[in-house]
Amino acid sequence: MNDEELLRLIDKLSTEQKVRLLTGATTWRTHAEPAVGLGEMVTSDGPAGVRGEAWDERETSALLPSASALAATWDEPLVEELGGLLAREARRKGVHVVLAPTLNLHRSPVAGRHFECLSEDPELAGRTGAALVRGIQAHGVAATAKHYVANDSEAGRMTVDVRVAERTLREVYLAPFEAAVRAGVWAVMAGYNGVNGTTMTAHPLLTRPLKDDWGFDGVVLSDWGAARTTVDTASAGLDLVMPGPGGPWAEALLDAVRAGRVPRAAVDDKVIRVLRLADRVGALDPARTPAVPAPPHVSARRLLRRAAAAGTVLVSNDGLLPLAETGLGTIAVIGTHAVRPQVQGGGSAGVHPERIVTPLAGIRDHLRGRARVVHATGPAVGAPPPPLDTSNCVDPRTGEPGVLVRLLDPEGRELHAEHRVTGRQLEPAVPPGAHTVEIRALLTPAVAGAWTFGVGGFGRLTLTVDGRPVVDGDFPCRTDDPAVKHVTPPCQYGRAELGGTDPVLVVARRELAPDTGRATVVTAAPPHPDPHEALAEAVETARRADVAVVVVGTAEGAEAEGQDRTSLTLPGHQDDLVTAVAAANRRTVVVVDAGAPVELPWRNAVAAVLLTWFPGQEAGGALADVLFGATEPGGRLPTTWGARLDDAPVATTHPDRNAVTYAEGLHMGHRAWLRAGRSPAYWFGHGLGYTTWAYEGVEAPATVVAGDDFRVRVRLRNTGGRAGREVVQAYLARPGSAVERPVRWLAGYTAVRAAPGETVEAVVRVPGRALRHWSAPAGAWRIEAGRFSVLVGRSAGDLPLATTVDVKEGYFSQPTVSGSGL
Repeated sequence: MNDEELLRLIDKLSTEQKVRLLTGATTWRTHAEPAVGLGEMVTSDGPAGVRGEAWDERETSALLPSASALAATWDEPLVEELGGLLAREARRKGVHVVLAPTLNLHRSPVAGRHFECLSEDPELAGRTGAALVRGIQAHGVAATAKHYVANDSEAGRMTVDVRVAERTLREVYLAPFEAAVRAGVWAVMAGYNGVNGTTMTAHPLLTRPLKDDWGFDGVVLSDWGAARTTVDTASAGLDLVMPGPGGPWAEALLDAVRAGRVPRAAVDDKVIRVLRLADRVGALDPARTPAVPAPPHVSARRLLRRAAAAGTVLVSNDGLLPLAETGLGTIAVIGTHAVRPQVQGGGSAGVHPERIVTPLAGIRDHLRGRARVVHATGPAVGAPPPPLDTSNCVDPRTGEPGVLVRLLDPEGRELHAEHRVTGRQLEPAVPPGAHTVEIRALLTPAVAGAWTFGVGGFGRLTLTVDGRPVVDGDFPCRTDDPAVKHVTPPCQYGRAELGGTDPVLVVARRELAPDTGRATVVTAAPPHPDPHEALAEAVETARRADVAVVVVGTAEGAEAEGQDRTSLTLPGHQDDLVTAVAAANRRTVVVVDAGAPVELPWRNAVAAVLLTWFPGQEAGGALADVLFGATEPGGRLPTTWGARLDDAPVATTHPDRNAVTYAEGLHMGHRAWLRAGRSPAYWFGHGLGYTTWAYEGVEAPATVVAGDDFRVRVRLRNTGGRAGREVVQAYLARPGSAVERPVRWLAGYTAVRAAPGETVEAVVRVPGRALRHWSAPAGAWRIEAGRFSVLVGRSAGDLPLATTVDVKEGYFSQPTVSGSGL
């Protein structure tokens, strides 16, 4: 519908009906309005898969590689394909609005949600995010650019105020959102944080630049629970408060409109945006919602496997990879992560995958009948006990693998009971009169000894094993963070000595209390093997093998929404494990299973290092493809990896007096390393393939008119023995600039493919905006005339070619009104 038609619909609505549309109807749904043919719109997390409305492990989803892995592909067509997969998953689950992509930046390596964000660089994040937006929305499903803006850490995330200079905000943190708007994104989510003293749900930035300067005509919705006040948020650019049906708008907004404290015109603008979104996703006339078939399982798995390999970054290789299968007798696969990989991060973005192909399973499947594959776990990683599941428990009532969930009244009478697959129940059914959530299971211990049990939730918690108390206490809820309250409630632990392998009855109870959620989690873990014995076994296994593949990574819950990390060290004895295995077998490959940078102190002592990020459900198959050369490791680093956390130029995420100051200004990520004159372990943009390249020449226009795009032509030759793909990167620098600038900054990139010995030309488009800078006094973009350096190569630290362009004065004006609250 056009705006004239939408306005005619608005005329049919009373003020009460209009205001009702501006707050969610439920946790995930918006209100319907029969008077204008409006149906409900369903929203769902998230970036790594579409979960749907419920946290139900029986409702599985396609699990994509993490956002950090998607940006590591430097491959927009592939990311667009993955967006299409998300859209088809959304339609399959009845979802109209997908809450992705996350466009916040990798400001610090310790940020807890680093894995869910794309890159440290605004250009790479913007282009990758725009590709995801295009892929999702091509199928009539809305994408949501989040979390607007400067929501780059989790510490104090509900109330933290980010202090950031206007120029930095415009050139760095707003840039990926501007790219999403250029791509036509239909929704933008305002974050929990404040910026320069004003909470984002009431911030002038929602109007300017978002709506006024960029022309965003979609819906600005709040993060869940982020809107806490009425008049200031309603008078700003916020359009939709989630979740519902309560909240700070609802009746309070109706009263404010009637009293003249919120203009009726502001309400009408918000309503027309909601109707426009509904029209775009087919909810304004549900009968014409486009039918999008669910992707066949096989084709979806192939795409996810291809994506995981494309995002895998080979950061070092002494020639061992790809592994030659000829003459390969035994391969040792070592580490806990080989059989229990981290395939996704924690928090609201989590989904329940249909299956997970582990690294061990992927390698075994690839080598079946051709080589012997042996596994040694090595020392424990130090992860918390996992939830009960079908691998070790049965429902004591039915004998089916899994657990029994019961809801009890205050007298302990059963109100509801059902069989479930896992002991992690985030949204158990709560019938009227429910007082207690109970999870019980018959656990068959694999080994005797001191088992660790846990029960998660808030309030009164108990856990017994064969009637013996293990946990018993009151644990009040002291957080307003919905991710903690509803998704990752803390567990309370205790130990029980199990004398054999006979089943034991585990019963956990959590009493329900107002405003504490209902999530209930039951976990169990056997006693850890002696670390010295486990290490010795792993070393001996590696010594007897032709090749050792050691899979290491972060612990469950270490990278998650609601918390930042305090260390980049791999947990447990994993560094000792790698060092010892490499000493026993010089043909050692290390696979790093982490969504964000970790320290790799042994990196120069092993034959090859692969970074797989959180690779999604097809992890093992993709790893096997890369290890044995069926495909190249296609990834390039979307963020800089330092050798040590102490070396990172920007590491602060914790608020000081409820504020985080972005004192580094423009100099974040590789820009910060360059400014500090220090070298990281691996530069932004770095990544090796299975061939080599020679950069032989570069050409750029002698002169460029300010504001115009231009093209850089790079001649390069494949000097290796197999076909390959190279990501050619162009950076700009402005020596002697009259304004402060980074040492250099990414301006454009492209990928080329070539056969062995073939020479190809890469054409990198540099957009005119790459030359601009924001003038806070003028409230406008400016381009400085003069000579800019163009540096070309394969990473921010490896740029063998250079040329210059002279920028001439020309028409370039994108003024905005100053005084945007910054």
